[in-house]
Amino acid sequence: MSEWKEVLVKDLIADKVIAKPLDGNHGGTHPKGSDFVASGIPFIMATDINNGKVDLYNCKFITENQANNLRKGFSIEGDVLLTHKASLGRTAIVPKITTPYIMLTPQVTYYRVINPDILNNIYLKYYFDSPFFQETLNNHGDAGSTRAYVGITAQQDLPVILPPLPEQKAIASVLTSLDDKIDLLHQQNQTLEKMAETLFRQWFIEEADDDWEEGVIPDEFNIIMGQSPKGSSFNEDKVGTPMFQGSTDFGFRFPKNRVYTTEPKRFALPLDTLMSVRAPVGAQNMAKEKICIGRGLASFRSLKNPDWYTYTYYKINFLMSEIKKFNNEGTVFGSIGKNDIGNIKVTIPSDDVIESFEKIVKPMNDKIIKNSYQIQTLENLRDTLLPKLMSGEVSVDYQC
Repeated sequence: MSEWKEVLVKDLIADKVIAKPLDGNHGGTHPKGSDFVASGIPFIMATDINNGKVDLYNCKFITENQANNLRKGFSIEGDVLLTHKASLGRTAIVPKITTPYIMLTPQVTYYRVINPDILNNIYLKYYFDSPFFQETLNNHGDAGSTRAYVGITAQQDLPVILPPLPEQKAIASVLTSLDDKIDLLHQQNQTLEKMAETLFRQWFIEEADDDWEEGVIPDEFNIIMGQSPKGSSFNEDKVGTPMFQGSTDFGFRFPKNRVYTTEPKRFALPLDTLMSVRAPVGAQNMAKEKICIGRGLASFRSLKNPDWYTYTYYKINFLMSEIKKFNNEGTVFGSIGKNDIGNIKVTIPSDDVIESFEKIVKPMNDKIIKNSYQIQTLENLRDTLLPKLMSGEVSVDYQC
């Protein structure tokens, strides 16, 4: 700890405390809407940076010629990205790219390490993720603005804690190892999800039997519409029952517990399918335990067999194109009521077909569920270790 230094960003880019290891941080620029094309140079906005990754595939693109005419915002492989407007504090490292560079919106700053003998870019990214830095960043936000904003000048006054380079690399290695395991599980889940969806469509849509009954959703599923407890019963201290008002805390398969209530009204049971019924209509998850659902959610469970949670989940998923039409209903915000859900028509397969489907697809779904539990465990471990590693409370072995 005695060799750790707390410096400011401007010290890193201005030859003050140590030899300049960091290129000057730059905000991006912004082309006109008419400049966007189907493919070309990725143009990265704050919304393209999520969960520590930058989306280079679903972002907008501009031509290389257009990009070359812009004055700033050129970012290259290895740069650390930091969002500094509206959504403060999202981070990512620019991965290997097939274009000469990527372009950034003015909402995003890049930090480029030019002296890797002093500063490790992966360590810097994780330091930006630390609660200490995130809190400091938010405190630097422009209080007089309607949208949080930390300009380039203000960013230069942000603190950075630097241990010796070998320890930076060791810290980065520990955290990267956890994130790599998390990414691998996510990739496996996405593959399994596509397989399960394909099999559902094959069994119940493409090969549907003409003799199957026609009905509506309540003929197959028990529907519970959420009811919100009193706001005074809410807490984030894990007292009472996990409570979800809507889809805010939804994850890949399970929502993340954040808010609890001591006065639950309506419940969803473990492995019930969850669906948001208010702005937006149709976000889908699954309950991992007994939870309280507020008025923004509904839960679904098979009437005949609660163990048919795999069929239930993928049946509701298939019906989303019909359900999401209610996003366009009403005045400002879309919503769907129990009667609306109850009027949606379905084809009801025979029990033996559902049982056969469960035997084949349930193991895939259960693997997704198991992976999701493991992802949450690893994320909790990473988020617990991060501040302790960055403060020196927990040390790692490293070679000097």
